[in-house]
Amino acid sequence: MVGTACRLPQADTPEAFWELLRDGRDAVTGLPDGRPDLHAPGEAPGRARSGAFLDHVDLFDPAFFGIGPREAAAMDPQQRLVLELAWEALERTGIVPASLAGTRTGVFVGAMADDYARLTQQLGPAAVGQHTATGLHRGIIANRVSYLLGLTGPSMSVDTGQSSSLTAVHLACESLLRGEADLAIAGGVSLNLTADGYEITEAFGALSPDGRCHTFDARANGYVRGEGGGLVLLKRLSDALDDGDRVLGVILGSAVNNDGTTDTLTTPGARGQTDLLRLACDRAGVAPGDIQYVELHGTGTRLGDPVEATALGEALGAGRGDGARLRVGSAKTNVGHLEGAAGITGLIKTLLSLHHRELPRSLHFRSANPAIPLADLGLRVQEEHGPWPDGDRRLIAGVSSFGMGGANAHVVVAEPPSQSPEEEEEADRAAVAADGK
Repeated sequence: MVGTACRLPQADTPEAFWELLRDGRDAVTGLPDGRPDLHAPGEAPGRARSGAFLDHVDLFDPAFFGIGPREAAAMDPQQRLVLELAWEALERTGIVPASLAGTRTGVFVGAMADDYARLTQQLGPAAVGQHTATGLHRGIIANRVSYLLGLTGPSMSVDTGQSSSLTAVHLACESLLRGEADLAIAGGVSLNLTADGYEITEAFGALSPDGRCHTFDARANGYVRGEGGGLVLLKRLSDALDDGDRVLGVILGSAVNNDGTTDTLTTPGARGQTDLLRLACDRAGVAPGDIQYVELHGTGTRLGDPVEATALGEALGAGRGDGARLRVGSAKTNVGHLEGAAGITGLIKTLLSLHHRELPRSLHFRSANPAIPLADLGLRVQEEHGPWPDGDRRLIAGVSSFGMGGANAHVVVAEPPSQSPEEEEEADRAAVAADGK
């Protein structure tokens, strides 16, 4: 990974996101000023309508992107946000956006919500115009970036539910390894713009009544919704080193699968998650004991947390002593569950943790869920901000993201290799691993 950009609650940049994580801040609030009311008709304000929100999601500079005002008004704000993030990621990496025209640069964006389409439909036929079809089509979220920059690589919006953005990263890596793309823009976006989005999530039973995410805690009772987006720029490691890029982290391997048949369509499966973790480790060429930290899917639900912990214990935690337990934590305790953009949020948090060689505190944890025997599973919740464990070894972490229909994704990511001459051999080995050779 050679670049990143994010727009998260109370964190408009990766640097601001790290400050939020380092300081142990919870970005959950009430509705920001100017945001349409998210309460159902006749419902008293306040109940289950807290969240981690972005400010000013209505603001956009269409002229900067060569878009007319009427077309801009018809565009899903998720499209607008991804355009801004893609531009920012390139600028932060030192890539002139215009220089990518005609290149095999791919765009992979995870998204699962259509709130703006529902808002438009509520306005009736008068709201439909020339730009409605492209403005509301989810596939255009990725395609607009390709069109704006003249990119000829793969361009797709990905929907696997809550695992969409991490699945998008996996697909981007596969595209690079196959030679379909030489540079990939990958990530996800999610905005909460309607009351019925909350109603549906609440009726499903996923929302926390107290508006907090208590990941792996005995008080776990659901999650709080968050919103935002993030993108990473990906290259084959050998290309990045040849080009003199500043490497932020290395994806050693990734995997996706499905739980198959479980008790219900939305019941997560420990077997499927265990298989996923083992496959990701195999593809990364690392032993389970090499992974020192896992950024959890960690929704803070009574059913999901124990299943995830069981799979982690079986695949990665076995044989670890008390002093070497696998550290785990979740960004959802800081910025809520970004749903379609949850996985990229966890990946960016992990990249920042690798860069600073520190692990932020996972908030709202007091005592473990009785169904999660942490010691027996070889796990330890990261309860305080502190140094990375086993700092003398190369830092390696896993990032998990699971969709409600059993669509799972996991990425194994490591700190960048030293690019000093005396450690060039190590860098070459890492490049071979990243190139899949």
